[in-house]
This record gives sequence, C-alpha cells and structure tokens, in this order.
Amino acid sequence: MDRVLPKRFWTNQRIAIAVGATVITGLLAYTFLFADYRSKLNVERDKLTVSTVTTGPFEDFIAVTGVVQPLKTIRLDAIVGGYVTQKMVEGGSMVKKGDIILRLENQNLKLNFLQSETEANRLVNDLQNTRQRLRVERFALRKSLAELDYQLDQAKDTYDRQLRMFKDKVVSEEEYLKAKRAYDRLVEQRKIEVESQKYQEENANLQIKQLEGTLGRTQRNVALWQQTLENLVVKAPVSGQLSSVDVEVGSNINQGQNIGQIDDMDGFKMRVGIDEHYISRIFVGLKGSFEFNGKKHELEISRVYPEVKNGRFEVDMIFASGTPAGIKRGQSSPLQLELGKAAKATLLPVGGFFSDTGGNWVYVLDNSGKRAVKRTITLGRKNPEFYEVLEGLQPGEQVITSSYENFGNNEVLEF
Repeated sequence: MDRVLPKRFWTNQRIAIAVGATVITGLLAYTFLFADYRSKLNVERDKLTVSTVTTGPFEDFIAVTGVVQPLKTIRLDAIVGGYVTQKMVEGGSMVKKGDIILRLENQNLKLNFLQSETEANRLVNDLQNTRQRLRVERFALRKSLAELDYQLDQAKDTYDRQLRMFKDKVVSEEEYLKAKRAYDRLVEQRKIEVESQKYQEENANLQIKQLEGTLGRTQRNVALWQQTLENLVVKAPVSGQLSSVDVEVGSNINQGQNIGQIDDMDGFKMRVGIDEHYISRIFVGLKGSFEFNGKKHELEISRVYPEVKNGRFEVDMIFASGTPAGIKRGQSSPLQLELGKAAKATLLPVGGFFSDTGGNWVYVLDNSGKRAVKRTITLGRKNPEFYEVLEGLQPGEQVITSSYENFGNNEVLEF
C-alpha cells in the first residue's frame, strides 16, 4: 500500500536559489565595503626614478658659484672735466702709485685760475698800501698829540702862575679865569684827541684784519684752483693692474665720469651670487669651501650686499688660509656655502617631484613593489642632494622622486 510522503522545504531548487542569493549578497557587500575606488594609472616603472628614504647627517649647505675678483678695486673718476690730450697707459698694464695715466685740457679752469691769482695779487697790493697809509696816519696822530701836549704844558704853566699871582692879589680875577679856561679847554681837547686816536687805531686794525681775511680766502681759492689744474693730470692712486681705460685721445670727459679702475693685485676674493630665498640666513662669518688644483680651500663671508637684482643678491668671501697659488682674476668656481651644522635626519633624495607637489605629497611604493600610493608628507630644509623629512615617511620606504607631470590627480600608480 502506497504511503503519502510529506513535502520537503529545502528542495534542490530552493537550495540553489539560496546559495546564489548568498553569493550575490556577499559580492555586493565586499564590493561596497572593501573595493578600492581610488583613481589608478598604469605606468612603466623603468621610466621612473625610485629612491629609498634613509637616515644620516643632513649637511645644511647650498651650492653656489663664485667669481675671483681682486681684494680691492679702486675706481678712477674724473675729478675735473676736460678733453683728453694724452693717453699714457693702456688697459691691462701694471702701474705704480703716481704714474700718469691721462693728461686733460680745460681752458675755462685755466682762465678761472688766472683771474683768482690776479685778484689775490690785487688784494696783496691793497693790503700793503693800507698798512703804509695807516702807518703814515699813525705818525701824524702822534705828532698832533705831541703838539697838543706842548700847548697843554704851556697853558698849565700860565695857569699856575696866574693862580699864585691871583692869590697874592697881583693880577685880577679876570686874568686868572682866562688862564684857567684856556688850560681846562686844552685838557678836554686832549681827552677827545686820545679817544679819537684810539678809535682810529681800532678802525685801522679792523681794516687790516678784514683785508687779511679776504686775502687769505683768495689765496686759498688760488690754491684750490691750482690743485684743480693739477687734477687735469690723472695719476694712479695706488699700485696695481689698470684693468680698463674707457676714453681715447680727443674725447671729452665730464666731472665725476668713470674713466677706468685699478685692481689691487696683493690679494683676491670671491664674489658669490645667492638666491634671494636664503637672504635671511646669510650673514658675515658664514663658512664655505671649494676645490682648486685638487685641494679644498676654506672661505668666509666678509661682506653682504643686501640689494636684490633679478631674484639674487651677492656676497664677498675671503680666503681663510690665504689666496690659493695660481688662481686668476675672473676665474669662476662652484663652491659649497654652509648654512648650519650637520645633524641626523630622515633624508629623501632631491628630484623633479618637488616642482609638481611643492613637497606636500609623494607616491610611496607598497610592500609588493607593484603599486605606488599618494601620501601627504612634510619636508624641511634642502641641500643639493637631499630634503630633510619632518613627517610622513620612514627610513627604508621607497618613493618615486622623478617628475609627476604626466600622472594627473591619480592616487595610485600601478606598474
């Protein structure tokens, strides 16, 4: 007898549907939770530069170029103007102090000198004549005073006699008073004469002083014109090499115009141009070095020129241990300028990536070495070889340091 079997819930069809649904749900969940949505770009690793992050001493220096210049250069500027009549020395010649380089001509200066000299001679004559006149007047005044003293003595004798005789009642009071008035008049007259002669003497001395002052100023003016005429002969102020003379015979030179320069060959220095980015870190006393004839030579900044031209400023550096033998004026050489002492740091080699990222991020290779992922970093100081890494990278990690120009904004590079 047949028996009715109960229906099973999990039929083969339902099991298949359930398994399929579970697989689909799992795939959806994985895709939603774990899938990588970052933008990717396939690149060829062989065309990239990959550098390893390391640790070591960070040497804080910059590479610059220095040009050898004389330790001291003296400009030759025309003290007076004129036209060139003779050119005694050509540029590039060695000269000694006092050697004549140029002879100039200036007729106006000569005329002014002659006029000034003539005026000085006139004043000398005026002073001599005034002194002679005052000497004669002084004799006349002394003679006048002597005559007055003689009259006064006579009047006093007459007055004394009249006084005695008046007391003895020999003469009348009228005669006595007449003698007294004559004597008193001469006494007062002498006082006035003395004051008058004192005033005339003081006035005469003042005139002489004024004339002497005017003469002195005129003579100084003559000496100045004489010195000006001497400056028409241009002489070497120091011994050295006359590097250039920018005038020719017959050319006209204005006062203050530069006509050349003399280089003091007793020593040399290096004139170094530096990017304005470092201007706040450059000061007198900073050290540097360069290679010459197989030897390392030390330098030291002696002067900073703060004026910035075309994004650069200049410094003078002197040789700390003496000028290297064989070095020549105008010779250029690369040198290292130290900005600070070496210190241990995390180092990333310099590369073209910086111009694209500004040092704010880089592509770092993962452990598989098959992809590189964008990562934010912080860089510090820079020298010609390395950047100082402050945050974002660890020693041993590998970083793409070549240019990122063709990578766009992709977050992952796959090799």
